[in-house]
Amino acid sequence: MKNLRPTTLILFLIASFTASAQIVTSKKEAQKKGIYSYTEKQASKPAPSIDKAAVMKEIASLNDRDILAYEPVQKKEIGRGGPKKSEIELPKKNPARKGTVILDDTTEPDFVPESAESYLAVQIVNNAMDFEGVRYRAGGTTKEGMDCSGMVYATFKIFDITLPRSSAGMAAAGRVVQLSEVKRGDLLLFKNSHNRRGINHVGIVVEITDEGEIKFLHSSTSSGVMVSSMNEPYNARTFVQANRVIEE
Repeated sequence: MKNLRPTTLILFLIASFTASAQIVTSKKEAQKKGIYSYTEKQASKPAPSIDKAAVMKEIASLNDRDILAYEPVQKKEIGRGGPKKSEIELPKKNPARKGTVILDDTTEPDFVPESAESYLAVQIVNNAMDFEGVRYRAGGTTKEGMDCSGMVYATFKIFDITLPRSSAGMAAAGRVVQLSEVKRGDLLLFKNSHNRRGINHVGIVVEITDEGEIKFLHSSTSSGVMVSSMNEPYNARTFVQANRVIEE
C-alpha cells in the first residue's frame, strides 16, 4: 500500500469500514483499537501498513453491525432459470406497450392484410344460404320451388336490387371479373345445355377456402338448391364467366 498522509488515511478508514453504524469514526479510536499506530512524531517516517488481520478480527467481534469486506468483492453471480449472469448484466424488463405489434423472423415479409369484405355481400350470401334445400321448379322464385336464376333473383330482391330474370340477362349485369378474383356475392355463369345457345345457368359464390376452392350456391334440376364446387370437373368445363354486381 502506498504511503498515506494522516488526513487521507483517516478518510480511507472511515470510507472502508463505515456502514449503517460506523465501525471506526476517528484516528484516536483506531489507535485505541490497535489497528492504527501513526503519531505526529512519526510523520517523517514511512507510515506503517494497516493490520488487516486486526481489522477483520475487530469487525467479526461486532454484533448487529453491517460488515464491509476489506478487499473488493467480485460481482455476485446469480442464475435465473438459465446460465449464470452478473447482476449488472441482467437486462431490464421493457415490456411492449398495449397494441404494439412485434415482428419476428417468422413473419412473412410480403404479408398483406386481406381487405374487408363488403357487408352487403356477406348479407346476400347469408340470405341465399337460407334457400339451400329448396326443390327445383322452373320459373320459381319462392321457397315453394325455384330455378337457378329465380334463386339469384329472389336473393338480391331482398335488398331491393333488381337483376334481370334470366341467367343470360344476368351475364350482362355488373362487370366481368377473373375467376381468380371472385369474392363472395359474385355471380358464376355457365353454359351447360346442349339444347340452348349461350349462358343458361347461374350461381352465387358463397365461400372461398384457404386453399382457393370456390364454392357456389345454385339450383340444379336434379337436387334443387345446393352448394357445389368449381373444383368439380363438370363445373370447370361448363364455366363461362364471373360477374360482380355489387361494388361496396
